[in-house]
Amino acid sequence: MPSVLLGLALLAFWLYCLFDVITTPEEDVRNLPKLLWVLIVVLLADIGGLLWLLLGRPLREQAVRRRVARPGDHRPPVARGPDDDPDFLRDLDRRLHREDD
Repeated sequence: MPSVLLGLALLAFWLYCLFDVITTPEEDVRNLPKLLWVLIVVLLADIGGLLWLLLGRPLREQAVRRRVARPGDHRPPVARGPDDDPDFLRDLDRRLHREDD
């Protein structure tokens, strides 16, 4: 029974690492090209997964920094709701003041 649980845990670890390599953006992968990391994780199974986590996976700060400020993203911020939209709030304030008069 313990060997079955160990086997399932290793399979889950391998699948997690494989999914992580596939979903990581190419520019965030460290040390080797992404395709090579996929091959390493597939062919070397658990050792490849461990190598990915130690040597290939992006550092947490690096990945967050890239997602927050990607070069070429110069879109203005979009209002998420009416209370975030300054034009809506200005108009609402004008309407409220008119009703008071």
